Amino acid sequence: MRQRNYSACGVAMATEPYESGLIGGVERREIEIVDYDPEWRKKFERHAETITKAIGGSILRIEHIGSTSVPGLAAKPIIDILVVLPDSANESAYLPQLEAAGYVLRVREPDWHEHRMFRTLDRDVHIHIYSAGCPEIQRNLLFRDRLRKSAQDRMHYEKTKRELAAKSWPDMNAYALAKTEVIESIIAAAQAAGKVSD
Repeated sequence: MRQRNYSACGVAMATEPYESGLIGGVERREIEIVDYDPEWRKKFERHAETITKAIGGSILRIEHIGSTSVPGLAAKPIIDILVVLPDSANESAYLPQLEAAGYVLRVREPDWHEHRMFRTLDRDVHIHIYSAGCPEIQRNLLFRDRLRKSAQDRMHYEKTKRELAAKSWPDMNAYALAKTEVIESIIAAAQAAGKVSD
């Protein structure tokens, strides 16, 4: 998991004729951290079903990631969903279908793992698209699983998020970048412990 600076490894690097980076530009949004809500899991399941119906056959893996996937952890009330496809650079295989299902392309990063991110119109669900074999898949799962298992890391991360959320940020990306150090330390702890997510 990399905090966005929209700048690199890529699979099937392609000439990109479309807008890249933040589609629609930077947005200023209030950073709100709320207590864990058990409904987040159900919301993930509903959207996972919608996504599967939209692009079903090509999905290799779909996972609930990010803070809302960690029971007991306070978070921004935004559901992060990881979707693994054979080739995330091949937008024709999923972009029209996801748009028809009500999701909007927000991020296109051809120079960074061919990552794409879609969101709902309500901005309460983010769908991260990666190609099979991308190292970010394992990093996201390592981070999630470490937080699920380590109360100490969970408490440290929540404290950091609440402190950062109390500050003023130009956009959500700046807030996310400020969390980089603690996120990397948690991933490093998971790697050192030999906890490799399947």
